[in-house]
Amino acid sequence: MRVAFIHDYLTQFGGAERVLLAMHGLYPNAPIYTSIYNPEAFEGAFEDFDVRTTWLQKIPYAGRSFRALLPLYPRAFEALDLSEFDLVISSTSSFAKGVRVRNGAVHVSYIHTPTRFLWRQDEYAFEVAPFWSRPMLAAVLPALKRWDYAAAQLPTHVIANSHNVAERISASYGRSSDVIHCPADIEAFSAVPATQVGAYYLVATRMLRYKRVHLAIEACREIGAPLVIIGGGPDESRLRSLAGQSVRFTGRVSDAARASLFACARAVIVPGEEDFGLVPVEASAAGRPTVAYGAGGALETVVEGVTGVFFREPTAAALAQALRDLNPAAFDVAAMRAHAETFSAARFREQFAALLARWT
Repeated sequence: MRVAFIHDYLTQFGGAERVLLAMHGLYPNAPIYTSIYNPEAFEGAFEDFDVRTTWLQKIPYAGRSFRALLPLYPRAFEALDLSEFDLVISSTSSFAKGVRVRNGAVHVSYIHTPTRFLWRQDEYAFEVAPFWSRPMLAAVLPALKRWDYAAAQLPTHVIANSHNVAERISASYGRSSDVIHCPADIEAFSAVPATQVGAYYLVATRMLRYKRVHLAIEACREIGAPLVIIGGGPDESRLRSLAGQSVRFTGRVSDAARASLFACARAVIVPGEEDFGLVPVEASAAGRPTVAYGAGGALETVVEGVTGVFFREPTAAALAQALRDLNPAAFDVAAMRAHAETFSAARFREQFAALLARWT
């Protein structure tokens, strides 16, 4: 059986890209098609794979300004020639589900969320694009939304990364979906001993406004606690302007450094509403509790009182109170790691392979 993978773009290393690596393990020789590929962003993670790009790759500085090209992605993915493949697996939060496959081929789309800048415009639409491209984006949004809905009808089968996202897929696209939770690198996080748990709290995320990192900054300032923030993104300059000397921005760090920062944190904070969110699972694997906003994907990855606690209002005051009430010593490391094991890459591939066996 000839298999191909499709991914929106390979320009930054986040949870969706780690999921792609996990599913690619099912067919390690299969090519990966993507709109734009920036190898420097991945520390060699994809260098041994057959990565094939669209014509967007030829646009100067495309890898740096990929968000400005949003109106062009539909045609780029539609132009891919996938006629040689029997099974096409797309990993997408936007455009990759819109590829065309030959008659008789099976297209399985693993959807991380319905295209956020189209279906949740109030929190995301214009943040993803540079300011100079926003007038053009505003003009094409209605057409892009129609295209996105039509594209979501093309896959033969749909898999959601969480029950939360399955509900969004049903509401946005009118499609039912199977659910397979995203995998986490359990071994990497559980292998690092917490030799000395520090006083700092940790946030690990892409810096986008809807992630609400500012709540963690304000809450930690209110209780006088240090905060470490892993990641980068469009909202970084604003967040730096809000932060004082007790906040440390690490930027992107190596996997080993990331695991060490998790293992030694007092707790991990998830201040925004996540589609799924690997961070609470990584925290559990590291043996550290999570303090998460009680909505969205966190309801599927945090077991209250066992792996973490929730704050119910999206305010700095509510988060600060949850941090004051938290007793990290009350959480059993073995129970947290047992919970994390249910999200292992091996289990993910087993569940994915079972569905593919049913469909192909």
